[in-house]
Amino acid sequence: MQVRRSTIAAAALLSSAGAVMAQDGASVLPGQPHNWQITLQEALSPIEEQIHWFSDYTLAFIIPITILVAALLAWCIYRFRADKNPTPSRTSHNTTIEVIWTLAPVIVLLFLAIPSFQLLTAQYNPPSEPELTVKATGYQWYWGYEYQPSNTSPQAQAEPVSFSSYPLAQLTDSLADQNAAAAAKGDLSEYPRLLAVDNEMVVPVDTVIRILSTSGDVIHSFALPSMGVKVDAVPGRINEYWFEATREGMFYGQCSELCGTNHANMPIGLRVVSKEQFATWYAAAASDVEGANQALSAAIAAKTGAEVASR
Repeated sequence: MQVRRSTIAAAALLSSAGAVMAQDGASVLPGQPHNWQITLQEALSPIEEQIHWFSDYTLAFIIPITILVAALLAWCIYRFRADKNPTPSRTSHNTTIEVIWTLAPVIVLLFLAIPSFQLLTAQYNPPSEPELTVKATGYQWYWGYEYQPSNTSPQAQAEPVSFSSYPLAQLTDSLADQNAAAAAKGDLSEYPRLLAVDNEMVVPVDTVIRILSTSGDVIHSFALPSMGVKVDAVPGRINEYWFEATREGMFYGQCSELCGTNHANMPIGLRVVSKEQFATWYAAAASDVEGANQALSAAIAAKTGAEVASR
């Protein structure tokens, strides 16, 4: 009976977190990658929502153009094959056709360029002054984070927070070792192998976050697909970006610039929490990051359990 109750409670917890089922039957959480995924990750920030819209918008042009070009090619192959046209046409040009195939691409490009420039502008112009700045420094092969709250945030006078984030498992480990390393932090659906890290970057929900990206050695790239973030980390240079997470949870990214032998094992872990939880975590992380993370995980588990029990 107790096993059954535990199973029901676990299912309720998973359901409350908004888990979905991947095609291979494994449960996956929103905003995380899963096996056989062919679409973009779920949009969990305003910029990523615009990226999704622009992707669908461009497909509305790409698909008809591809079909048209393929149909014209097939028709030309059939209509003007050698046995049907033993004497080929010597027509050198056709003014009408040339005007059409010049103007049509120009019009299509205009329809693509205008929303493209609008999206590009939005990516580098946050809607308000960022409340928190996080400097993400790439190293071979892990990330370092330094927090700098704005003058108006509750953490403005707190001690600075900085820490390193290492992958829990290595590509050279066996599959069992990879799973064991990830499972040490909890459910594999929340901490997938080769994506789980020891210390996640923690940010508050519904808050404009400024990302300053740089590198301590070679070129890296800081990428969080579900947040619409992808910014190069270049030695001696600081690149700026922003995002605003619209949902609490665990989300992942990876280095997206070939940076050496372990490039494929340089994950980015992002934990989005409530503003109250972030304030508590930040105060504790100034002196003990590991302890602050453990306390945060316990608070999240207690909150989730209370929500399930109240249903």
